[in-house]
Amino acid sequence: MSLFAIRDFRRLFAAQIIALFGTGLATVALGLLAYDLAGRDAGAVLGTALTIKMVLYVVIAPLAAAFVDRLPRRLFLAVLDLVRAGVVLALPFVDEVWHIYVLIALLQSASAAFTPTFQAVIPDIVTEEAQYTRALSASQVAYTMESLLSPVLAAVALTFLSFDRLFLGTSLGFAASAVLVLSTAIPNARPTTTAGPWQRVASGIQTFARTPQLRGVMALNLVVASAGAIVVVNTVNYVRDVLGGGQAAVAWMLAASGGGTLLVAVALPRVLDRVADRTVMMTGAAVLVAAVTAALAMTASGTTSWALAASIWVAVGGGMALIVTPTGRVVRRSATPEALPKLFAAQFSLSHLAWLVTYPVAGWVGTSLGLTPAWSILLVLAAGGAVAARVLWTREPVPVGAPPPWSDAEAAEGTLAAAQCSCVRTV
Repeated sequence: MSLFAIRDFRRLFAAQIIALFGTGLATVALGLLAYDLAGRDAGAVLGTALTIKMVLYVVIAPLAAAFVDRLPRRLFLAVLDLVRAGVVLALPFVDEVWHIYVLIALLQSASAAFTPTFQAVIPDIVTEEAQYTRALSASQVAYTMESLLSPVLAAVALTFLSFDRLFLGTSLGFAASAVLVLSTAIPNARPTTTAGPWQRVASGIQTFARTPQLRGVMALNLVVASAGAIVVVNTVNYVRDVLGGGQAAVAWMLAASGGGTLLVAVALPRVLDRVADRTVMMTGAAVLVAAVTAALAMTASGTTSWALAASIWVAVGGGMALIVTPTGRVVRRSATPEALPKLFAAQFSLSHLAWLVTYPVAGWVGTSLGLTPAWSILLVLAAGGAVAARVLWTREPVPVGAPPPWSDAEAAEGTLAAAQCSCVRTV
């Protein structure tokens, strides 16, 4: 039976697609709203808003995972969608910066609770192992495509509409997602007696600290966050203030980074069949360090080249994919299936903590001292993470190409979890 012949999965997948593209549009609109309210201080506004997001994700997502088995999941997911729809609909009407922070806190609280609940629903809807693996792969493709296509759609829309209309589209998307969720037959979760979320995170971090390849992953999280913060936080100011571009140009520059991610993600599976994960990820670290170096040289010299900037943004997207895509493989090859949940809970927290460091640097330092000092600090962090990863990760956990000692369905769940934890453009 085709995966999409399963009615409930088909509707849930449609809800995921609609919500993902809605949040992608809102990401672009949020940057333009910050620029509209704060001008050259937009980077600081975005840095603060995204820092709030990271804090809430680190705190609320584990708590939601702990209590999801005690709630009627279908109603809970629909309510969270409606909360997000209402918050996004209110964003175009704010006239003070602090209003953005309050609404973003509400929005991200709902998103942080939605993600683990949604992930926990899929195995109850798609119960056959082979189909479950395909369901996880389909979700991963959706996340990858969103990072490319949302900025493109935003750029096209901004040709005809003002940016505040993007928030309206996002709100309608969340409302449609709620309707689709309510139309599915999602069973309530069975109560569990497993360890709490914070115990899983603490245990997973201990495993990361004593496992060579996982110590390398920790360091590489910092490399990804250092380069990615330039794209996520500083694109709007760089395009508007330095390059002199308009609203649509901001979206196209973000699309350049998404395009780099997609190109690498498409080519990478065949590469990983022949090349060790460590080699691929260290190559990604080198690409990101080189891209941040080029960005720093560009802003320090006062060069204003659209082609050069777009090339750097493409390189950042590609370098991030080289690290993020194999991360799930490395983690799942480092433990038994029973230990995977705690490892991915730890990876979720550790990766978000890295962004919690780099977002304020890109936003606050970039606004107060300028892009050159901010990107200098991010270059030091990226280079330090790359060197640390090379020193800490001294060998492959298993020979390249060797299958893990558990089923593909079990492994695929971990791979998707890592990919979803590293998605940074979702508002």
